[in-house]
Parts: sequence; structure tokens; C-alpha cells
Amino acid sequence: MAKVGIVMGSDSDLKVMGKAADMLEKLGIDYEMTIISAHREPDVFFDYAKSAEAKGFKVIIAGAGMAAHLPGMCAAIFPMPVIGIPMSGKNLEGTDALYSIVQMPPGIPVATVAIDGGMNAAILAARMLAMSDPELLERLKANSEEMKTTVQGKAEKLDQLGHAEYIRQM
Repeated sequence: MAKVGIVMGSDSDLKVMGKAADMLEKLGIDYEMTIISAHREPDVFFDYAKSAEAKGFKVIIAGAGMAAHLPGMCAAIFPMPVIGIPMSGKNLEGTDALYSIVQMPPGIPVATVAIDGGMNAAILAARMLAMSDPELLERLKANSEEMKTTVQGKAEKLDQLGHAEYIRQM
């Protein structure tokens, strides 16, 4: 059963939301991904958010651009955590979506990550789930160690090559 719902308003969001899915897969977390427009099909959206708890979702990751109503409306209906991902856009480069998601009214919180922050949304969802899943917590710790090792390897390569050669090889 999927523990995380990933929902986006358009297939143009898939590149960012795919990063969330990839990280959930890496951490061994089941998810369900779909596209629903809160504005163009409100009845479908309402059914999705209303049924998410019964489907077994513990967290919803919702991505949206521009007016960004999808995460906030999920949070208004779904009683468990919602993580909003503001999507970069043409006009305001995602700041409009960021403000729309982060500025929710009292009582309707949406945890919000950076603009186009799909990977961080998945890690935040995993950390929420890890509070009651010791095995997942260990996988998160291993992922942190892997990131540390990657950075250390890059530092060693820079030391060996110097900055000019390092940049040429990038």
C-alpha cells in the first residue's frame, strides 16, 4: 500500500515531481503518483484528497506553480502532513507559487520546500515516516553517509586536479 501520494497539477511538473519519486524509490517507500488539476477538475481533486487517508497515505507531496492551490487544498482536506513543492514558472520564476504555498491561513499548515525541490520533499516525507519506522531511519542515515562520501570524493578530486582542470572535466 502506498504511504505517500504525489500529486501535481500538470505533466509539465513531472521533471521535478519525478525527483521526489526517484528518492522515495531509493529509500524503499511506496508511493502513488497522479496528475490532477485543482482548478480544471475540482470534483476529481476533492475525491483524491478525501480518499487519501483511506488509501493508506501518511503524507502527500503536492507540486504546483503559479497560484499553487493544490498543496493548500490538499492540506485543507487531508488530515496528515502535506509537503508543497513550488514549481518554477515563466513569469515570476516560482516565487508566486512559493508565496501561495507557504502563506497558508492558521490551522492549515503546508510544509514547504524550495522551488523545484522534489528531492527534498521526498526526504522530508521519509523523515516523517521514519519516526515510526526504524528500518527507514537506517536507510535515511545510509543516504546521508552516501551524500557525505560523494562530497568528500569531489573535494579530493579538486585537490588533485586544481580548479581549472576540475571544471574542464565537469
